[in-house]
Amino acid sequence: MDNKSRKRKLSVVSAQHYFRLSYRLVLFGILLVVYIRDKMDHGGTLMDLMDSYPVIIVLIWIIFTVEMVQRFIPSPTESPGCQKQFARNYIKSGSTDIAIQENNASVLVALVWVLFNGIFGALYMAEILDDGIMILLCCAYSVCDVICILFFCPFQTWFLKNKCCCTCRIYNWDYAMMFTPLFFVKSPYTWSLLALSVLLLMRWEITFFRHPERFSDKTNAYLHCSNCSEKLCSHKKQLASLWKDIAAFTDNRLQKLR
Repeated sequence: MDNKSRKRKLSVVSAQHYFRLSYRLVLFGILLVVYIRDKMDHGGTLMDLMDSYPVIIVLIWIIFTVEMVQRFIPSPTESPGCQKQFARNYIKSGSTDIAIQENNASVLVALVWVLFNGIFGALYMAEILDDGIMILLCCAYSVCDVICILFFCPFQTWFLKNKCCCTCRIYNWDYAMMFTPLFFVKSPYTWSLLALSVLLLMRWEITFFRHPERFSDKTNAYLHCSNCSEKLCSHKKQLASLWKDIAAFTDNRLQKLR
């Protein structure tokens, strides 16, 4: 029983992901309510409303700035996926075969993301979308970012084919991808978030090209399952098993009702 309980216990890193998902959902909900209320009452833009409620954008700016700054330094509570870039987390495996199969696929991911967001950019330039929608889009991306980690990642499944988040080639692209729509929103808050996210991405890419051995699970034992502090794979398997049990229970109840 103890072993079973231990397996089901969330790791500190996974618990942090759930906490992050919770407050990002709250932020998105607050912004959505404020945006809808503003449209119904005034017909202005969300950025105009920030003058009346500056605490909202300041709070969002502080939260995401702190999150990104933490990525620049080693942290035991962050995912190994973003921590593998640091020299202290490089554990020589004895192999010199630097194999990163998803490296070419990352270019495709970048192109798809730029083209996808280019559609929203074009709609914004045509004045079909406003600043508020672009900010809401960023908040929606921030929620989807954690969903990708905890439940399902289309980039992993359809493009990169990496075994888990720990070995993800583009893990630290998340904030730059998240804040892409902010390129069109002219504000010191939005552009500073975008600039910091790009700086984080550049730091990641420079480290990758200078020290690719840190990013390969063949050369870096830190990325081996035995050294993983996240244990997210076990958690995902438990969730998959739970959904199967729910589906089986539902099917069984429906059969009885028939």
